Amino acid sequence: MSKPTEYSATGARQPRIHGVKTKALRVIPDERGWLMEILRADDAELFTKFGQTYVSATYPGVVKAWHYHQRQIDHFACVSGMVKLVLLDTRPDSPTNGAVNEFFIGTQNPMLVQVPNLVYHGWKCISPEMALVVNVPTEPYSYTEPDEYRLEPHDTLPYDWTRKDG
Repeated sequence: MSKPTEYSATGARQPRIHGVKTKALRVIPDERGWLMEILRADDAELFTKFGQTYVSATYPGVVKAWHYHQRQIDHFACVSGMVKLVLLDTRPDSPTNGAVNEFFIGTQNPMLVQVPNLVYHGWKCISPEMALVVNVPTEPYSYTEPDEYRLEPHDTLPYDWTRKDG
C-alpha cells in the first residue's frame, strides 16, 4: 500500500505526515437544515479517547498558530467558513520529519483531520466570513499545567502564511 500524498497550495506533492489521518465528513440535509457527524466512538481508525469538545472562532485573514502537545491528539473539523489547517512535523525520529501538510477544510470541503501529538499545527481563516473550528482532543485542557507548547505564527517555523496567487 502506498503512502498518502497531499498537495500544497502551490500544487506541490508532499508526503502525508506520519500519524495524520483524515475522514471525509458527510452532510445529511433535509428540509429543516442539515446534520454532520464529526467523530464517533466507533470510528475505529480515528477514535482513541475523549477529553473534551470546544469550538474556536477565527476572523477572516487571522492566523492561529503554532503549537503542539506532548500527550494530546487533536481532531479538527471546520463547521462554518474555511480554514487552511497546516501541520509541520519536527519530530526528530519521524519518517516524515520536515514535512508540511496543508488541509483546506470547512463548508466547501467538510473533513476531519486527526493531528498526532508532537506535530506543530495551526490555521488561517481563508473565507470572507468568520470560521468556526471544532476540536475533540483526547485530553481535557489543564488550566494549571497546559499541554501546549507555542511558537509565534510568523518567522519561527519554515512556513509562509501569505496567500499564493497565480
